[in-house]
Amino acid sequence: MNILARLLNPHSPALPPLRRHRGIELKSEPEIETMRKSSWIVATVLKEVGELAKPGMTTAQLDEYAEHRIRELGATPSFKGYHGFPASICICLNDEVVHGIPSKTKVIQKGDLLKVDTGAYQGGFHGDSCITVAIGRVKPKAKKLMEVAEAALYKGIAQVKPGNHLLDVAGAIEDHVQASGFTIVEDYTGHGVGRNLHEPPSVFHFRTNQLPNVELKPGMTLAIEPIVNAGSKQTKTLRDRWTVVTVDKSLSAQFEHTVLVTEEGHEILTDRSQI
Repeated sequence: MNILARLLNPHSPALPPLRRHRGIELKSEPEIETMRKSSWIVATVLKEVGELAKPGMTTAQLDEYAEHRIRELGATPSFKGYHGFPASICICLNDEVVHGIPSKTKVIQKGDLLKVDTGAYQGGFHGDSCITVAIGRVKPKAKKLMEVAEAALYKGIAQVKPGNHLLDVAGAIEDHVQASGFTIVEDYTGHGVGRNLHEPPSVFHFRTNQLPNVELKPGMTLAIEPIVNAGSKQTKTLRDRWTVVTVDKSLSAQFEHTVLVTEEGHEILTDRSQI
């Protein structure tokens, strides 16, 4: 029975109220199970796209494949049409930071750093994740940048547990990136994810007093997604009003997972390692 029918039928059981902590939704076990399915779809598609990407392919070909697989697995692409975004994946090469639009004229080259970000909507909930892939052999600095960005994500995830706070996550990421000699992009943050692709809270990847330092509670679902640059942290948006690049043309890398706060610690819902 749909929600409207339940509201019109006085004999129908009441819808359960949303549980929240400081404005942040705490998902129930059935909702978490649905998010596991959405996140599994995202993880599966990203793993396949990462294995498929080869020199000579266009970024539009990868987008076409990703959309087909998301739909084939029973979901719809979270990104397509979101605020007018025209594709199912955000795809960025080298100095492109976020929100890159797939193109039939953008050809992947050997030595590129390729970033692919996507989401899947299934059962009323989203999953969201991003990977960076080396196309063939890349320069040592590019390889190190990838390794630092991925390690920074997992340093942050390690701090996800009840009783810790958002800035514990941010501080772990910031410390690792700074110690490695790279910079964190501050213009874009992580976020809550669930019924909406973006929902409270904002998840910073560096220490800040811009928002309350919220305590983590079981049932929170967070998209943690540090963006790490080899040079300046400053970015700019291109004329397409979507693609963001580094101002100094330095390389950029990003990894992202949808993470659940559990009673004991955390669960990575978009984990690709078991697929």
